[in-house]
Amino acid sequence: MLELDEISKSLQAGKAQETMDLLSQAVAKNYPIEDIIKQGLIAGMSVVKQRYRKNEIFVPELLIAARALNMGIKLLKPYLDELETPQNGIVIIGTVKGDIQDIEKNLIALMMRGVGIKVIDLGSAVTAERFIQIAEEENAHIITCTASLITTMPHIKALVQAIVNARLRDKIKIMISGDPVTQRYCEVIGADMYAPDAVSAAKMAQEYCARHRA
Repeated sequence: MLELDEISKSLQAGKAQETMDLLSQAVAKNYPIEDIIKQGLIAGMSVVKQRYRKNEIFVPELLIAARALNMGIKLLKPYLDELETPQNGIVIIGTVKGDIQDIEKNLIALMMRGVGIKVIDLGSAVTAERFIQIAEEENAHIITCTASLITTMPHIKALVQAIVNARLRDKIKIMISGDPVTQRYCEVIGADMYAPDAVSAAKMAQEYCARHRA
């Protein structure tokens, strides 16, 4: 019998095709998509990130695992599309201006989609103006932005200020995440939510959107 930790282990090893095959098996066996994501892809990539931070693996291994993750996301997309609905909440997500490392952003988007939230992924190095434009057009509940570098963290603060200047502060909540980001930084810059990981991000977004459905 397939165990979801097999997906996790395959992802950690960077075995993209094997990961895809295991994901297909899990879907065929009717495992809940949220469980496949959380216990398989999220769990595996979390281990990879921890090992990277400890210098047990290096950039090439990180990127190989990220490639397997992205292929897995592509395979699951049709099933995630069936789950997503505006009624469950709308989240705009992207990495901040100057930041192209999108692993954390992809994990958060994946987990949010897994719980049925409509996620509009703007990609990497997104300007404050772009975040705000799409959030207004889509009537989004939350903007989620990630930063992987200390040098790009000021762009999170700039986004918060831009939302204030646009007089949208009471309408759109701001969630922040990323390796150098902390709860303290969230409080200092006036953001609303700090997500230490993708599972927490999805839970907070789900709870907030449930309280503020139109």
